[in-house]
Amino acid sequence: MRQIVLDTETTGLSVDEGHRIIEIGCVELIDRRLTGRSFHQYLNPDREIDAGAIEVHGITLEQLVDAPRFGEVAGALLDFLGDADLIIHNAAFDLGFLNAELARCRQGIEALERRLDVIDTLVMARQRHPGQRNSLDALCKRYQIDNSQRQLHGALLDAQILAEVYLAMTGGQVVLSLEGQSMAVDALNRESGPVTLHRPEQGRWVVTVLDEQELAAHERMLADLDKASAGRCLWRQLESTPAD
Repeated sequence: MRQIVLDTETTGLSVDEGHRIIEIGCVELIDRRLTGRSFHQYLNPDREIDAGAIEVHGITLEQLVDAPRFGEVAGALLDFLGDADLIIHNAAFDLGFLNAELARCRQGIEALERRLDVIDTLVMARQRHPGQRNSLDALCKRYQIDNSQRQLHGALLDAQILAEVYLAMTGGQVVLSLEGQSMAVDALNRESGPVTLHRPEQGRWVVTVLDEQELAAHERMLADLDKASAGRCLWRQLESTPAD
């Protein structure tokens, strides 16, 4: 499964007022892993940038004088996107600008959301955390994603951060059932007590050793389950099954 996490920076908030894209950043995920491939481009918008927008991303028109126009990089962008699913925070905003830019340089091209599946992480976050702040910074704090480099908004940096947020939001704890891991788990159990294993989708397993309070709470839960099931708690049965 190939996915592209995408973000843009613009000259202002409204595409209907003729505002343009000045930066595009994309990072690639394959099977929920960052591949290291990215697409990043600054663009000359051929118009002034609102003062409020500059306060957000820090990009001035003077910095973009020698940058290409959108039409010059549109083909490379579309090639990078391919038929991947798009992951965007507040997708309506970015897609509105992208479709307007594509319409300017390629008359009749179909809107991106009609050709590609789009996952809006803002919609997803609002469903999972109703009534809470769901900005990218708020999600970084909630999911313990390092965003210390994000002093200003930047399309590529924000796409990289959003990729980690998306993986954290959709990953969660994973039950370990992989061949070759049981010996390591047994060794850790003997040396440190019971452990849990989870993968935060950065491609590595993380080991957490349970403390005494967590073990006691776990035992109480198992006792309640065993009682409620008349002695048929599956976890208890697995604990008593000899290892091969």
